[in-house]
Formats: sequence, structure tokens, C-alpha cells
Amino acid sequence: MGRLEGMSAGDDLRWGILSTANIGMKKVIPGIKKAARCEVVALASRDTEQARAAAERLGIPEAHGSYEDLLADPDVDAVYIPLPNHLHAEWTIAAARAGKHVLCEKPLAMNAVEAQTMVDACSSSGVRLMEAFMYRLHPSWEAVREVVASGRIGRLRAVQSWFSYFNDDPANIRNIAEFGGGALMDVGCYSVNLSRMLLGGEPDRIEAWVTRDPESRVDVLTSAILGFGDDVATFTCSTRTEPDQRVHVYGTHGRISLGIPFNIPPDLPTEVFVTSGGDPPVSPATETLTFEPADQYTIQAERFARAVLDDEPVPIPPEDAVANMRVIEAIFEAGESG
Repeated sequence: MGRLEGMSAGDDLRWGILSTANIGMKKVIPGIKKAARCEVVALASRDTEQARAAAERLGIPEAHGSYEDLLADPDVDAVYIPLPNHLHAEWTIAAARAGKHVLCEKPLAMNAVEAQTMVDACSSSGVRLMEAFMYRLHPSWEAVREVVASGRIGRLRAVQSWFSYFNDDPANIRNIAEFGGGALMDVGCYSVNLSRMLLGGEPDRIEAWVTRDPESRVDVLTSAILGFGDDVATFTCSTRTEPDQRVHVYGTHGRISLGIPFNIPPDLPTEVFVTSGGDPPVSPATETLTFEPADQYTIQAERFARAVLDDEPVPIPPEDAVANMRVIEAIFEAGESG
């Protein structure tokens, strides 16, 4: 793998970006460019002129007219893949074979079998792989996990979450079934992920309701109940309702609420509300934890770079992505089995 084998703590991780997808251009690339020990050195598009224009706009020195050319670039150590869901496996495996570490957008794959193939390919090639659930690395979420672990709200019993936006454009990839579109894959995957993270395991019972668009056949309103032994997580996700996102965490002696849990603004303070004691619901004792502005995409890049450069595990193990896909598949099965 050339330079990768000799990388040290003093090096920067040199990133290549596979495609000019909107999330990369507007959020992830600017986040990586601000990250310590990271350098964005190349960008690729299947349209050479588009690649050049995007690279110039973002101050990226090298533009490639194909994904293959970027993967062959010896100056690229790691790639970020924001391609549509149905292309994640193909290009993650190709990147692994080229000796590039991979940060891949969520959900990692179209199904659990495909996700496991990606994990195996990266393991065989000796490269790091991580699913880009950036929210988990934000200071506000690290604080939530600390509060839960401290026992301040008692034993964790239930998690409720909601994630929605409105998009009925039939040409948008999120409304194309064969591209892995739909509410559960696009935003419900967050609710599945946080439920498993907070409740510390995998659900042993799943009930779900899935409403599909009659023409595109993508799910546009999906709700699920995930049983974790005696504890429970419930959520609704939608691509046809007012944009909103909420998470509420309930324990035996208190609760935690997050106002903007997923698309956390990089330039605004973040608040987490911890309620424990007082006289709820009339006069609960609620403490507001306030966090200085932080770019979760920058944090994600820095943590991934640390894993590569310092030979540490990635902060979100790739096996977690496989497990998340298993639950997503089970939700679809439960929601449509009747």
C-alpha cells in the first residue's frame, strides 16, 4: 500500500472525495478542510469539467474525471464516499482494493449481506472503514451518553425519536427505490442507530408500519417499535411531513431531550436538557447543558484521521453498520408482512 504502511503521527491524512454529491460539497468537505491532520487533495466526478469546477470552488488541488482515476492517485490515502446508497458497496470495495481507507455515508449498504462484504473487503486489504454517523461524535451526544452512564436519570427504559423532512421530487435519488431511497434508509437509520447505541445492544422484537408512495414505492412514513428485553425504542421517520427532528430519552428517575439531535448547526451553540427531580410535569428540575459551536463533520474527520495515523480503532466500528442494516431490513419485513 506504499505510503499507508509508513504513515506516522506526524503525517496528515490526505483525502480524496468520490463525487460532487451535495452533502459532500456543502457539509463534509468544508468540515474535513477545517480538521487537524487532514488535507483534501483530490475530488472526482464522472464529468471532468464538473470535477474541475467543484475542485476550484472548494480549493482542492486535483480533479479527476473518473472514480477509478482518483483511486489510482498515489497522493490519496483515504476516500470519502457520498454516492447514492446502491453504489456504496461497489466503490468501497474498489477503494479497499486500491489501498484507500474509507469513510462511507450512511446507510453503509443496501442490506446487511452487502455491508458485511464491504467490511470483509476492507479488513482483507488492511484499511479502515467507518460509516459516517457523524452525530455520534458531537460533544452534545458524548454528554448524553455520559449522563446515561452516570445513572443520573436512573435506569434507561425508553427512547423516542422523530426525523422528517418533505421531498416529493420524483427525480431526487431519495425517491428512487432502486437507489436505496426512502425515509427509513435516509433518516430512519439515525433512529435505529441511536436506539441501539443508547440501549446497548440489538432489539429482540420488532413491530413496524410502513407507508409507501404509490408510484415510486419508496417508504414515505415509517414507524417502528424496537424491543430491547424489557426496554423499548420507538420512532417515526418521514419524507413527506414538516421538517423536524427530536430525541427523548427516559429513565426511571429522569429524562434527556435534544432539540436538534442530527443536523447539528456547526455555528450555533447546542443544548441538551436533563430533567431529574423537581415536581414533573408541572415543575420539573431541568438543567440545560450548553455546548459551544462544533462542526460534527470536522470532528468526524479528525477522529477518523486519528484512527489511521495513530493505528487506533475507528470510533464507530464497521460491524455496527452491519448490525444497523439487519435492523433496517427487519423493520421493512415487519412493516410489510401483514
